[in-house]
Amino acid sequence: MIQTRKAAIIGCGYVGSAIAFRLMQQGLFSELILIDVNQEKAEGEAMDLSHGLPYTASMQIRAGTYADVGDCAMVILTAGANQKPGESRTDLIGKNVAILRNIIPQITDSGFQGILLVVSNPVDVLTYAAWRISHLPAHRVLGSGTVLDTARLKYLLGRRLGADSRNIHAAIIGEHGDSELAVWSSANVSSIQLGEFCRLQGIENDQQVTERIYREVRDSAYEIIRRKGATYYGIAMAVGRIAQSIMLDEGSILPVSAVLQGECGLSGLCLSLPSILGERGVERVLDIPLSPEERAALDTSAQGIKGIISTLKL
Repeated sequence: MIQTRKAAIIGCGYVGSAIAFRLMQQGLFSELILIDVNQEKAEGEAMDLSHGLPYTASMQIRAGTYADVGDCAMVILTAGANQKPGESRTDLIGKNVAILRNIIPQITDSGFQGILLVVSNPVDVLTYAAWRISHLPAHRVLGSGTVLDTARLKYLLGRRLGADSRNIHAAIIGEHGDSELAVWSSANVSSIQLGEFCRLQGIENDQQVTERIYREVRDSAYEIIRRKGATYYGIAMAVGRIAQSIMLDEGSILPVSAVLQGECGLSGLCLSLPSILGERGVERVLDIPLSPEERAALDTSAQGIKGIISTLKL
């Protein structure tokens, strides 16, 4: 039987630990299990986090094993090789698919019937691999996708426009990687179309400006990794937002990486499109309107992912 307030994080590196810290702050769960190939690392992270519990929500945080995940409502998978300076997300594919082939059967053998959220990179390929290996229903397997990329876009637009980034409605879709694209055709600031808002503010809004912002979003991870070796705070916030929408059955719309079954004319892969998230996981992937240029860019992104998937014998 699923314990609706129990979750597990598999992988206690920078990303997994930052996600655990975020979930602890949110108070979404009453029990959080940390699992890592290095048991002592998991134990140390659990101890460190637990010492802050007197100042946050009441819960139990402990190191565990795969035997503990059978009744979890959510398992968050962050295990895998890290992206190194100069290395693309797709360079990690072989290493991380092999890790998934070891981990996923241990999750399913426990009797797990909850939501599987993949964060490891390359997230789109690994989400698809996790779905195929696990044989879980498509709506219960999703990846963090471009939720972080979208936050980066909103932040940069907010800074340029002098507006609260929470009032900016725009999305990055496609691959979480070099072929991702910004959906400028529907971008708005509290229902005011982006170009009109720029006119009202007296701010230049031409293709060179939007292209520069897009490139900064796309290359953010590379720049952060070059400076500090890894990214983890932003993705922890993004995963916390995804978990909140699912566990509280909010029906929030976020661009997670989901199994596509005809949306936007695509199937046989995972990539990010705005999706309604609720207690069942991905309640619905939205077939959003796109400009002809955006549609072509999405198709290009999808073909790149499908090309990689075709080499994996899934």
